[in-house]
Amino acid sequence: MAQLIGVDLGGTAIKLGRFSLDGELLAELEVPTPQPTMPGAVVIAIVEAVQQLDPERLASCVGLGLPGPMDAAGRVARVCINLPGWEQVPLAEWLEPQLQRRVTLANDGNCAVVGEAWQGAARGYQDVLLLTLGTGVGGGVLLGGRLFTGNGGAAAEPGLICIDPEGPPCNSGNRGSLEQFCSIGALARQSSLTPHELCQRADAGDPEALAIWQCYGRHLGVGLSSLIYVLTPELVLIGGGLSAASHHFLPSALEEVEHRVQRESRQGLEIRRCALGNGAGRLGAARLALDRLLHV
Repeated sequence: MAQLIGVDLGGTAIKLGRFSLDGELLAELEVPTPQPTMPGAVVIAIVEAVQQLDPERLASCVGLGLPGPMDAAGRVARVCINLPGWEQVPLAEWLEPQLQRRVTLANDGNCAVVGEAWQGAARGYQDVLLLTLGTGVGGGVLLGGRLFTGNGGAAAEPGLICIDPEGPPCNSGNRGSLEQFCSIGALARQSSLTPHELCQRADAGDPEALAIWQCYGRHLGVGLSSLIYVLTPELVLIGGGLSAASHHFLPSALEEVEHRVQRESRQGLEIRRCALGNGAGRLGAARLALDRLLHV
């Protein structure tokens, strides 16, 4: 029986899953992302991880999610602003001879929203905005039930919208982007604690930790407000590693959205955490491989 492999490349970890054609997880693996995250080192790590995950070569194709826009054909990583050396990298062309399988590429946020639409919290919804909060801030958009990638495949980079024109510089060339206020690095500017430690402190009622998460939520709410005005989604999903602390920051984000967005533009809107957690990206990557490489 044909199977699929989905790969989610992040700044600190590469998450892989082997799936049946109906999305059942059959095997999984997580390996560290090489540091520095140069393309050649990542190719080696992915090839070794896929061979470990699927030694009997049961999967016929691979979907790979990366933090940045791809070309329209899903063959070239055009740029990954938080990974060094990632500009116009023909990653599918490099991987296919070594994996001896067809490969397709997609933005990791796009993969996450496709995964949630297939097996998670976005099932049955037509207009969805998903944000991934982690090393960077990414995201994906469904409009009318279809993945929105815009002109040339580069649309839906919600983390790069500006929320403070005088804010910290962003690797994109922008200043004060949402990513500069809602990424792991943004939290590090406010606290020496890791996000996990900060969440634990807040769980224990530490006032300083609670205040940091509340401020984080306000910034997230400001960014969401602009995105909601443009997209008017039915559903906003929050994913990525930092979503584990969503119980601390979503209330202030929701308050900001209610304050800033007129009622007509948020009618029926739901905002909640992803159902699949960090597994959404690899599942969505596998689904895109199914749609692009097997359903042809």
